[in-house]
Amino acid sequence: MSIDFHSKLNRHTYDSRDASADWVQAVTQLVEPDDRRIADVGCGGGIYSEAWLNLGAQAVFGIDFSAQMVAAAKARLKDYPQASISQGDACATGLPADCVDVVFERALIHHLDSYEGCFAEAKRLLAPGGLFLIQDRTPADVEAAASTEHLRGYFFECFPRLLEIERGRRPESVTVENALRKAGFTQITTRTVWETRKTYGGFDELARDLAARTGRSILHELSDSELQKLIAYIQTRLPDNGPIVEKDRWTLWASRSMN
Repeated sequence: MSIDFHSKLNRHTYDSRDASADWVQAVTQLVEPDDRRIADVGCGGGIYSEAWLNLGAQAVFGIDFSAQMVAAAKARLKDYPQASISQGDACATGLPADCVDVVFERALIHHLDSYEGCFAEAKRLLAPGGLFLIQDRTPADVEAAASTEHLRGYFFECFPRLLEIERGRRPESVTVENALRKAGFTQITTRTVWETRKTYGGFDELARDLAARTGRSILHELSDSELQKLIAYIQTRLPDNGPIVEKDRWTLWASRSMN
């Protein structure tokens, strides 16, 4: 089974943490957010929309295709008048042309069958010289060895079929770069970042997060009994006590719109 982004049961699966300092450092090396207008396409529960605002963005337009995600993001950002959250498609956001300085798409493109419409829409939204910033995992990212920080690697050790699913849905970097060029983007750069996902006080807290499949769509491929087996498997590979710092490896693609 795959995650149902439209289910009320999953409304809060992508709004229960904050963007990390690792992420802030990575994106601020690529763009100065202060006074910038940001389109957060595929905003989920608004974690990164809020992060952009806290970095000084002038305005953030969060777009998601799920009414449940939109509701969660609106609740999270209710105290930010600079935030505008609405339902829309990555290929048809409903926003006007040339309206933003940055289009940000995190963990979105691996859900798409084709990049053409999405990238064309990003180009339409960007003011001349604007930045298109994509964050997703490549097959090389998901194949990183398991460790006491890279917990996702244990998913694939325990259930190798999950790794095959991930390999099949994750984009090769060269494929993304070629699609960006075809869409008319220039100055394309890529970099890898280890982003701290969350710090847990101990294993019990992590186990609850895993059992709820919080923010991990790949875990929806497991039955409840398989998920309990995975949790037990991970427990045997972690220290008996103390905090657990979970990190994931991502690729960032940055490119410019010169239209």
